[in-house]
Amino acid sequence: MPKGVSGLGLNLDKIRNIGIAAHVDAGKTTVTERVLFYAGRTHKIGEVHEGTTITDWMVQERERGITITSAATHAIWRDHQVNIIDTPGHVDFTIEVERSLRVMDSVVVIFCAVGGVQSQSETVWRQADRYNIPRLSFINKMDRVGADYRKVIEEMRQRLKARPVLCQLPIGIEDNHKGMIDLIHEKALIYSDDDKGKMFVTEEIPQEYVNQAAEAREQLLEELTLEDEKLLESYYRGGVTPEMIIASLRRATIESKITPVFLGSAYRNKGIQPLLDAVIDLLPSPLDLADIEGHRVKNNESVFVTCDPKKSLVGLAFKVQHDPYLGKLTYVRIYQGHMKKGKQVLNTREGRKERILKLFRMHANHKEDIDELNAGDLGAIGGLKFTTTGDTLTDGSDIALESIFTPEPVVRLAIEPDSAVEQEKLKNSLAAISEEDPTFRICEDEETGQTIIAGMGELHLDIIVDRIQREFKVTAKIGKPQVAYKETITQVVEESVKYETTTGSRGLFGHVKIRVEPDEKAGTEVIFEDECPFEIVPKQFHNAVRQGVIGASQTGPLGSYPLIGVRVTFIGGGYHETDANETGYQIAAGMAMRQAVEKAKPVLMEPIMKVEIETPDEFLGDIIGDISSRRGSIERTLAKGGGSIFVIATAPLGEMFGYTTSLRSKSQGRASSIMEFDHYNGVPENIARTIVFF
Repeated sequence: MPKGVSGLGLNLDKIRNIGIAAHVDAGKTTVTERVLFYAGRTHKIGEVHEGTTITDWMVQERERGITITSAATHAIWRDHQVNIIDTPGHVDFTIEVERSLRVMDSVVVIFCAVGGVQSQSETVWRQADRYNIPRLSFINKMDRVGADYRKVIEEMRQRLKARPVLCQLPIGIEDNHKGMIDLIHEKALIYSDDDKGKMFVTEEIPQEYVNQAAEAREQLLEELTLEDEKLLESYYRGGVTPEMIIASLRRATIESKITPVFLGSAYRNKGIQPLLDAVIDLLPSPLDLADIEGHRVKNNESVFVTCDPKKSLVGLAFKVQHDPYLGKLTYVRIYQGHMKKGKQVLNTREGRKERILKLFRMHANHKEDIDELNAGDLGAIGGLKFTTTGDTLTDGSDIALESIFTPEPVVRLAIEPDSAVEQEKLKNSLAAISEEDPTFRICEDEETGQTIIAGMGELHLDIIVDRIQREFKVTAKIGKPQVAYKETITQVVEESVKYETTTGSRGLFGHVKIRVEPDEKAGTEVIFEDECPFEIVPKQFHNAVRQGVIGASQTGPLGSYPLIGVRVTFIGGGYHETDANETGYQIAAGMAMRQAVEKAKPVLMEPIMKVEIETPDEFLGDIIGDISSRRGSIERTLAKGGGSIFVIATAPLGEMFGYTTSLRSKSQGRASSIMEFDHYNGVPENIARTIVFF
């Protein structure tokens, strides 16, 4: 295969790597199914409610009608290769969105024309901001009662701080939605319901929409001319062409200065082809983006990775999946160079070499054997043993790319095998799922010996338990969900510990002085800083001090919960010429950490959840009262039209278990809610006494 082309033989400028993301039930998977159908990748449209979609392939996804795991696929549109990752919308599976956006070049954010900007919409937008990813938006469900694209655009401005630019107008809304007006080409696109949306008629703008379209196009041009002086000159000369508008839109989109907005109804097969055209015309190829910054493992020197197939290989493993037939599959994005089947690669984190036994191009859970992946490509590797999510793969260089942000789990439960025979099967199943999902954690309760699993929410753990029982054939007893509490400190304390003991002819010695202090900037972490001069404690013992501090921070003094929001500074100590060793300093540092935290007025911290509730207005009073009884607070309420109210609130996770059932009971089954982790906050003292023994 010639260098400089993709795995399908196309030039790199003809590749588009896109993620599709949104709030739950906004229509991501439905949009993806139409994209695959109109691009000729599939020959039948799958439906979420029928459990026949390509990208929702897991049994649990098809049974529940939700996306749980991100699915990679690809299609050809206008001679361009479009690599697509369809991501979950439920907050419990936010890691799937996080790692997908980490490796994609752009994202299509779907909004519901009725629901507007919802809680997970904000989360997705923040994730895209984290990686500075260009995006365009598709306002879906224009056929639904209560559809209001203007409200959605205003919410994008207010809640997302975005700069949306409308590129289409709807021709009819709700039951009368027939198509769109293309503001760039000044044409009407009229769809028929007879052919599953394959064909649409391009005609002149209907007379009743002429003035509205002219005004909307003027607004589009005004937004673009603020960023494009050449377009401004052409605008004043009266010579703006559709090609000029597309070129200007493309530049502003790639620079993340604006967000183009398109409209349609995926379920009714309207608006997908223009959306695909926009992906090709407005979103970047791998060549359009800036070089990726990495670093040398040996000396931490910055290095930049260029999308060039002729240079040395640099790729990022962003997902691990266990295939029932092939074993471990490792999804990879190639940023530089090329990867060939049969060749060796170096995992720069592990410092170990692995052989590429198989290469695949993925179509959800279907695999196509290939021989090579080039810069700009996405694929999956079979046969890697040591590589996990966030690892960098090279052909021998020690370059490492930025890993993937992983949020902390907030819900835990105990799981025990039904018999000793099941013990090993449970251990293996938990290890496999943990390797796939970085937000899933396993530990052992030191007091009871029970196995504790932790995840992002009740649904997350429910799916994992279902997989353990169904996929891995393990029978186990499950405890009730529990809150993943943390601990922090409220005062600054300095502590010095000298540890020395004699064993045989030689002793152990370590002398450490540290300062602990509360630090909100540390977030959910413990930050270690080293300010101890090497002449006081030699350099070779400093890492042992760090290990001792971090190890001790895993169990706080109140309830043995991990510490967060603490800054620890190594400020001094002592040295013994004959007995000083790493073990002694590690033990001394751990003792100093535990003693300092006990003196620093520790407090218990609980996860506070952001709760978004949609309810008919007649149930609003009962719902607000229920939230207040759960130690929650109402941030704001928003009227959404049609007698529907959105309530945005915060409440402690410990008070919100089983909330969905309670909400349905109070609203005759007509209200719905979604929760996501927001922050940690101190537990009131009277509540804390019931959780831990003071």
